[in-house]
Amino acid sequence: MSLDVSCPIVCLITTGECDAANYIESSKRILAIARAAVEAGVDLIQLREKRLTGKLLFDLAQHVVEITRGTSTKLLVNDRFDIALAAGADGVHLTSMSIPADVVRRHVDDRFLIGASCHSAEDVAGAAAGGADFTLFGPVFASPGKGDGVGIERLASVCASAGDLPVLAIGGIDEGNYMSVLDAGAAGFAAIRAMNAVGSMTRILNDWSHHLPGGCDALAGS
Repeated sequence: MSLDVSCPIVCLITTGECDAANYIESSKRILAIARAAVEAGVDLIQLREKRLTGKLLFDLAQHVVEITRGTSTKLLVNDRFDIALAAGADGVHLTSMSIPADVVRRHVDDRFLIGASCHSAEDVAGAAAGGADFTLFGPVFASPGKGDGVGIERLASVCASAGDLPVLAIGGIDEGNYMSVLDAGAAGFAAIRAMNAVGSMTRILNDWSHHLPGGCDALAGS
């Protein structure tokens, strides 16, 4: 399943705060955010809840699948290829600690999306060779837990060398700087903080709609 890059791609990544102790309340919040994301026209939701057991992650993924099914929003499960398949998600997002993209691709058809986290042009080339559908590159800007960003110039260089593989920017992206990553050549962006606040998510997508061709108005939920 190749991504439609005729319009910029928006990816919401969940906060990773869900665990066994707070599962009931945190899962409700995640499902509410997923519903808001579908309503707003977000392209991808990455379920990135590393603290959950496999059983709870599978349960949560199934519930998010129910929300995204039949919509334009696709669900990816972070790292856990097995759970993504079992829950009926649209794909998996792989990190440097995950099994390689080429191994995943051998076991799925083209409808299954594979994303890959990359931190260099070499990583991006490897993801493309392995059959990934897109990459997340960053951190572009400084963000909590990731330190200083690599900057817009580095992003532009990586995007220029990526060929046909869509590069989504990640790291410190918010309402004030998201347009700069698109101007640098990114096919879209992914965010945690900015996209998990419903007000911020809506403002970004509504603002974005004024910069996009008419065929991309769906991003603003219109």
